[in-house]
Formats: sequence, structure tokens, C-alpha cells
Amino acid sequence: MVGRDRAVRAFIGSFTSAGGHGVTVAGVDEETGALTPLGSSDALANPSFLVPSRDGAILYAVGENSQGTAAAFDITGSVPRLLADPVPVDGAGPTHLDLAAGHLFTANYESGSVSALPVRPDGTLGPVASVLTHHGSGPDPERQRAPHAHQVIGDPSGRWILSVDLGTDSVRVCEPAPGSGAPRPHSEAALRPGSGPRHLAFHPDGRHAYVVNELAPTLTVCRWDARGGVLQPLGEARVVEDGAGGEIFPSETVVAHDGRFLWAATRGHDSLAVLALDETGEKPRLVTTVSCGGHWPRDLTLDPSGRRLYASNERSGDVTWFDIDPATGIPARAGSIEAPAASCVVFG
Repeated sequence: MVGRDRAVRAFIGSFTSAGGHGVTVAGVDEETGALTPLGSSDALANPSFLVPSRDGAILYAVGENSQGTAAAFDITGSVPRLLADPVPVDGAGPTHLDLAAGHLFTANYESGSVSALPVRPDGTLGPVASVLTHHGSGPDPERQRAPHAHQVIGDPSGRWILSVDLGTDSVRVCEPAPGSGAPRPHSEAALRPGSGPRHLAFHPDGRHAYVVNELAPTLTVCRWDARGGVLQPLGEARVVEDGAGGEIFPSETVVAHDGRFLWAATRGHDSLAVLALDETGEKPRLVTTVSCGGHWPRDLTLDPSGRRLYASNERSGDVTWFDIDPATGIPARAGSIEAPAASCVVFG
């Protein structure tokens, strides 16, 4: 959430190793959705994913490197400022993070693990309190020889932490231990072998979730039981049209605030898929795909109003925004800004 005395702003993460500016602060025109860069900081190498604190004063980032790190930025000004030196996450290649149970959790892709770092009262990060290492593999000999935790996300109830693992074709459900925040394994949902799950998004009803698969152009529909901490896969829906060829690597999915539509970004195909959801939330239907406005959409974000989508096009180096037709859910390109090696956009 954003402090009442502060306008909504956007924060762009990017790969500094590929010419990105690091963490960029941008103003948001609430009438048009246009972004205006205000300042940036490259104090953390490769801040590929970001999450703001609840009060919007602090931004947390992972440093996606072989010796993974996490850092906290003061974002009350126009230029992000490190609150303290980046902290090792005791994992390699962290790609995602979330705040829950007084801790920052990171998904470490290369080491196939999830780390928990305590958040101190001043917002800085303490040293790693625990690391949960995943085990297993999948049928793809190149991409699934070992676990690859790609996302960690808290569920809407606030009780559970879910980690999506591309290497093991599964989603693990954990419960943070009181005090230490250590993610204690509770259950594991097996997805179709070789699908390569990447990211998960919850339906606003809190009873369904959708997992976008990187190694197959599909979305896995799941029921979510928050009381029992169980994720149940129901089936898959395509996020590109039948017969689509070339490189097809889905990256992100988001759900409309009213639960009527779902969107998914696909790299290579360079598209945004529009899927209509029925009243049950269990039967998504591919309506159409539109251009992402650039090349290699690594991330897709819905703005706080629910009226616009923002695609972080990593290889074309831009962030493009789209107005959403409220009747059809189809996004129409409305503008873009240059953002070298863009990896994500968040609002705070």
C-alpha cells in the first residue's frame, strides 16, 4: 500500500550486467498511465525483481548473481538509496522475493532453494535465518536436471508460503516457523512433467491459483485450500494459439481484480494472452493474443487501478503500457519508455 501523502509511483528493476540502470523510480500519470523516470540507482547488481513494503517507504530487491544478495532501498525520495549493504541470501541466482511473517523470502533459481531473511524494525535486512533446499528433477535434460525455485509468494490468507519450482515441475507449500521464519514443508503439488512451472498468481476469490509454465505454452489451473494448505491442479489452458512456432517461453501471469480475465506474457512469441474466466474460475478460455510492444516480455504487471498492464520487455529495453478494454479484457498499447534490460515493474 502507499502512504496517503504520496502519489502512486512505479519502480523498474533491470539487469545492470546488460546495461540496465538498476532500480529506477518513475512517476505515474494516473489519467494516462504514462511513466516518467525520476531517478535510478545501480548500487545493487542485477536487481531483477522488487517488492515494496506495506507503507511504500522501502523497496526490497534481489541481486540475481551467482552469489545472490538482497537489499533494502529507501524510496521516499526520487532516487533510491540503499539502507544498508546488500545481504547474502546463501543461494545462487535469486529471481523472486516476497514479504511475509516478518521476513523477506527469496527464490534462488540456480541453487534450487528458498531463503528467509528477517526484516528489522528499521526495515533493513538481517542475515539469513534459514534456507530450505528443494530436491528432485524433471524430464527436460537441459532445464530440469536439478531444482530451480523461480518464485516465492505468500498466499492471500497470510499463513502459507508457496515456492514454484521449474526444475521439479511442482509447487511447494510451506508454513513459516514462528520467530525464525524458517519455511517448514507442508505439501507439494505435482504439475505435468516437463511443463516447467515459473510463476503463480491467485484469483481474487482466494480459492484458485494459476501457474504459468515456461517449458510449455500453458497455464495450469489449480484449486487452493487455504485451510489445509493444499494446491490441487485441475488442468491446463494454452496461452498461445494452436500452431504457434518458434521460441515460446511464457513468463508471467496476472489476474484482473474482478476475476473476469487473466493475462499471460510469452517471450519469443512476444505476446500478451487474454484469457476469459468463467464464474467458477476453473475454465479459462483463450480469447486472443496481442503484441507485447517489444521483445522478450520478462514480466507483466497490473497497475493498482486494474485498468492497465505494463510489460517489461527485456531485450528491446522498454516498458510498454496498455489500456484494458473493460468489456473484452483486450489490452491496447498506450505508450512506452526506454528501460534497458528491464526485468520487472512494481507499484508503491
